[in-house]
Amino acid sequence: MQTTEHNWDSLWINIHLACMDAGYGEIRDAAIAVKDGKIAWLGKQTDLPAQHAATKTHDGKGCWLTPGLIDCHTHLVYAGNRSNEFEARLNGVAYEEIARQGGGIVSTVRATRAATEDELLAQSLPRLHAMLAEGVTTLEIKSGYGLDLETEARILRVARRIGREFPLRVKTTFLGAHALPPEYAGRTDDYIDLVCGQMLPALATEGLVDAVDVFCEKIGFSPAQTERVFQAAQQHGLPVKLHAEQLSDQGGAALTAKYQGLSADHLEYLSEEGIAAMAASGTVAVLLPGAFYFLRETKYPPLQALRDAGVPVAISTDCNPGTSPMTSLLLVMNMACTLFRMTPLEALQGVTCYAARALGLQAETGSLTVGKAADFALWAIARPADLAYHIGGNPLQAKVFAGTVLA
Repeated sequence: MQTTEHNWDSLWINIHLACMDAGYGEIRDAAIAVKDGKIAWLGKQTDLPAQHAATKTHDGKGCWLTPGLIDCHTHLVYAGNRSNEFEARLNGVAYEEIARQGGGIVSTVRATRAATEDELLAQSLPRLHAMLAEGVTTLEIKSGYGLDLETEARILRVARRIGREFPLRVKTTFLGAHALPPEYAGRTDDYIDLVCGQMLPALATEGLVDAVDVFCEKIGFSPAQTERVFQAAQQHGLPVKLHAEQLSDQGGAALTAKYQGLSADHLEYLSEEGIAAMAASGTVAVLLPGAFYFLRETKYPPLQALRDAGVPVAISTDCNPGTSPMTSLLLVMNMACTLFRMTPLEALQGVTCYAARALGLQAETGSLTVGKAADFALWAIARPADLAYHIGGNPLQAKVFAGTVLA
């Protein structure tokens, strides 16, 4: 019987690779092989081993193949709609008046608390499908619109269901310290007691939490309260991340670095001290141009200082109902270039290799590397920069998750 040294499940030929392991990591006129859901071989097509066979061979027709995209900061699961508030603000109604009328985050909390698990899933699916249609294969989903144990658990259970029932990798983040619920008005420390003493232990025991987040801001939670949550996360062996320096410099990025946090996110008001701390700890900076755009922010995150310090920079949709109701990572890439002056290479790194690092998944995904998950996207583009260049287009031709072709 004839034996084959390289016997693969699938082989893609006639493609160009953007491996994203060093710069674009371009390999033109390439091939990539998959075995047991992982990348088994890649390189120039002319260098394919003489003795090889594949159960299925796909012709990429000259398209570019990149790692599957990673949306590393989302609030995907929530109920309700706040377009009425968007319209009211544009008609001159002050945010404070909207809040007095029961709007703002309280309205999302109210709607989310009233929704069943199935209803939450149903309302989240259109957002999910929009992301999947643009090549997303890994997604972070935060809680934070329940602000009580029952609803936070429901949100995280829906996130886990999405990871089980749909072809993508989902990481969950507990964001109980997102805002102060109405029933705890004037009792912020008491609410942090609840988050640390009851909510986090129960959710961690149920296996619903992969990481812990806090909104550290003057209108959110103080650095001292944030550190209490970080310490509780540490006790449960959970990594931390932070909504940091979005509206003011609270020293949140340095605090996150102190706890070896995965990422600090937003960062418009990030200081030199925060940058140095992040560089020393390896904490990823996650920039969120959708929120910057939607809020008409004028304070830019210090991109050049982050570059100079060698801090890895990821980008994400920040999909949420109040400040970034967007689902398009491709649009985020363009916004990162046009608003923040990132390069197309930096934008693609920000939704692949560096986004993987922001979720602690760099050993599993984020680049085309032998041994990593066979998660990739095939694009009808002339060069990788096209992904950040086009506005409103979607050149996705096919998507592969764990070796399975999805489109």
